Amino acid sequence: MKLAKLLTLVAGLALAVPTARSASRDIYPPPTQAKTDIVAALKAAAASHKRVLLDFGGNWCGDCQVLDIYMHNPENRLILETNFVLVHVNIGTMDVNLDIAHRYGVPVESGVPAMAVLSEDGKLLYSQKNKEFEAMRRMESSAVTQFLVQWKPVRQGCSAVMLNC
Repeated sequence: MKLAKLLTLVAGLALAVPTARSASRDIYPPPTQAKTDIVAALKAAAASHKRVLLDFGGNWCGDCQVLDIYMHNPENRLILETNFVLVHVNIGTMDVNLDIAHRYGVPVESGVPAMAVLSEDGKLLYSQKNKEFEAMRRMESSAVTQFLVQWKPVRQGCSAVMLNC
């Protein structure tokens, strides 16, 4: 009887594992795509009056994986999708797209993930300089919520307390 219960448990876990978010999933597209993605994001942001959120990192980065999970959890997904056009900028192994990071004042050599926020017309509003999200796996999802709320565009008729207006 114990063997049957053990086999049932193992089978259940085997079925659950593929549906869980993998720590090695691909978030960042090929590095050659970054400039095209930023141009497209700026067009989309201008049309929808959103801000562009540049996320610099690599698929090898555990903290980048956690940041992406936190950005897309139920508490943050609506804020993100309502207010931002997200662009994942692949920095390879700290050896590609450094010109883009430099252009937006993001010192990726200090660690990733690193973020920049652009206005709908491409003006730099914020660039991460102090490793704010570098230790993401030791942070709470609420840190991402605070960041998104702080940098979302202010719309007419909205108060600072309203998250998704």
